[in-house]
Amino acid sequence: MVDAIPYELFHGFDVGLVPAPGRLSASRPGGGQGCVIDAGTGIESAAGTERVARWLRATVGAATGCPLDPHTGDGPRVRLRIVPALAAELGGPEAYRLTVDGHGVAVDGAGEAGVFWGAQTFRQLLGPDAFRRAPVSARDTWRLPAVTVHDAPRFRWRGLLLDVARHFMPKEGVLRYLDLMAAHKLNVLHFHLTDDQGWRVEIKRHPKLTETASWRARTKFGHRASPLWEEKPHGGYYTQDDIREIVAYAAERHITVVPEIDVPGHSQAAIAAYPELGNTDVVDTSALTVWDDWGISPNVLAPTDTTLRFYEGVFEEILEMFPSEFVHVGGDECRKEQWSGSPAAKSRMAELGLADEEELQSWFIGHFDAWLSARGRRLIGWDEILEGGLAKNAAVSSWRGYGGGVAAARAGHDVVMCPEQYVYLDYRQAPGDDEPVPIAYVRTLEDVYRFEPVPAGLTEEEAGHVLGAQANVWTEVMEDSARVDYQTFPRLAAFAEVAWRSLPAPADRDFADFERRMTSHYRRLDALGVAYRPPAGPLPWQRRPGVLGRPLEGRPPNT
Repeated sequence: MVDAIPYELFHGFDVGLVPAPGRLSASRPGGGQGCVIDAGTGIESAAGTERVARWLRATVGAATGCPLDPHTGDGPRVRLRIVPALAAELGGPEAYRLTVDGHGVAVDGAGEAGVFWGAQTFRQLLGPDAFRRAPVSARDTWRLPAVTVHDAPRFRWRGLLLDVARHFMPKEGVLRYLDLMAAHKLNVLHFHLTDDQGWRVEIKRHPKLTETASWRARTKFGHRASPLWEEKPHGGYYTQDDIREIVAYAAERHITVVPEIDVPGHSQAAIAAYPELGNTDVVDTSALTVWDDWGISPNVLAPTDTTLRFYEGVFEEILEMFPSEFVHVGGDECRKEQWSGSPAAKSRMAELGLADEEELQSWFIGHFDAWLSARGRRLIGWDEILEGGLAKNAAVSSWRGYGGGVAAARAGHDVVMCPEQYVYLDYRQAPGDDEPVPIAYVRTLEDVYRFEPVPAGLTEEEAGHVLGAQANVWTEVMEDSARVDYQTFPRLAAFAEVAWRSLPAPADRDFADFERRMTSHYRRLDALGVAYRPPAGPLPWQRRPGVLGRPLEGRPPNT
């Protein structure tokens, strides 16, 4: 916990750290004097911290005008050091200790990631102007309070899902979001690359996935019940070199990129490019196009050897681009009507001794679980993969409430908690007509702050299977980066604190203190150019009058 010194005002400094650290204390009795960062301040980087030093020069150095050259002489310094013993002392390889005193700033981390998170806290202590890309005044000194921070994350998986399939986000936008994630100490980007409405990653052995499947002729504007259309093609994709750049950029910020390639549902775009992947005995798949509407398409992959070999080829190239431990295969919302009517699917079920279509989907997921396991990777999918029997080594993203996560954890499977009732950031943020394209239930900043990732009722051993939590940004009604910003922020800041800190029970959390700290954090978001939802409501240009949404009243069911 933060100590008894008033957190929001630390000896004259508005520290306002988000996420709040585990422990904050004065480096000297009574506060004492901190340090000054100026043109003469250098960085002393011990072995293993060189990348963090480069990041500080490129960001804090650019914003402050202080070059932060390698430290020489006896002047003030920013010292970066890896101290492995902090892992045991503070809790894990991402732990850090930051000390500010008259000698300068010392950032010690249990590993390089800990040093990087400590550097993020150092940047916050400098104030909002440290988040700009160039100095905004002739100011040549930056004062820091005399503080010591001891900190470590609660969870190893602190994730954000970006859906770039429904509305494509160009590469520069993805890199920007990686920087925003790093600023909030989030460390997993769940990259939703394929869906019915578009395929976003180059697969060289299957060129039509980008030639055909990455473009749709038009786009529904608003909820799928809306009569409005944007009558122009929409699409785009990342080349393999784009992906390698994104993955490398993320790694420098200690963020893992987990790709999602959807199977066997949410696959109409792929079937439009390669009709043989679909259920050709019940539908004319050659007539399909990339879907231009929202919802759940009935066009799903056929359970054939042709399909399996095709996607094995896809995943071979995916593994070359993404070194992540986990590979997400979707597995959600797979409609079974075509399988029920397909003689080929029924023949496959009889051949395999499967009782129904749910077991057929389980077989499909199990095939890729074994395939990925044989290559040293782990499959993760949405909680529908529990239906029909969970694959042996699979992990679960629990989105339909807590139930799937509880069932998986009790069965000994790892879980990432992302229940739609709390952390689906496409859900509307307030009631009222001004809220743009209102979707589902109202989920406020406070609602997200009171999200608890570990379901009640789990034993200690079962709770140990909760890898962490994730906020999901589904982009059906987010046509550009400004809309993504509006739906994501400021709620992602609340989520980041939930994923980072060990907080009291939801009802006992000090949301008023978080709101006080957000007054400082909004200024950081301003400096970063984030088009967040203001506390007082949307600005005129953020509204979407006349664009139909799908608001639901009351509180969401807690399942």
